[in-house]
Amino acid sequence: MNMPKLKNLRADLAFISSWVKDGAHVLDLGCDDGAMLEYLQKTKNCTGYGVEIDDLKIPGCVLRGISVIQHNLEKGLPFFKDNSFDTVLCLSALQMMQHVEGLLREMARVGNEAIVSFPNFAYWPHRFSLLGGKMPVSLELPYEWYDTPNLRCATLKDFENLADLVGWKVADCVALHDGKPVTFMPNWRGSLAVFRLQKKINSKRT
Repeated sequence: MNMPKLKNLRADLAFISSWVKDGAHVLDLGCDDGAMLEYLQKTKNCTGYGVEIDDLKIPGCVLRGISVIQHNLEKGLPFFKDNSFDTVLCLSALQMMQHVEGLLREMARVGNEAIVSFPNFAYWPHRFSLLGGKMPVSLELPYEWYDTPNLRCATLKDFENLADLVGWKVADCVALHDGKPVTFMPNWRGSLAVFRLQKKINSKRT
């Protein structure tokens, strides 16, 4: 799979893949159909595993040649040893978690770096929807309030504070829109937040 094809699947993945080092051992949490891992394996010589809970997504991973484990992330990552991965990915999945803090701590346990993305609730159309008295619906938040799988709503600043609390140092933070970085007023104009995290050397995990 080349970069244009990856952009066609999801524009944000094309940008995020540039943050993954060549030859990295990668864990992709909520890997969907394995498109990201397939791209990293074929173009950046990466190795690794995907974790996905959805029965319907597993066959797609297998067809792409991805080593995938069907597992509920709410139960942690008990089958991976400490510091097993160079990079842990959690892309547009964190907002669906009930125990966000626990998962981030587990990611810090098994990985040295992490890349996390989630819908930016402070994106300006979301703010205007709330001012109009309605929950926002957008490309990144495509569900109505009554059928959404999203349990958490966060902004760039919200996540930065939580990352520091659970043992991560923010190495980079970018707000994307249509897969492109937003540099002017990113917390207002960016629809997707993307963080590159590095594990604190002396972080304490509970």
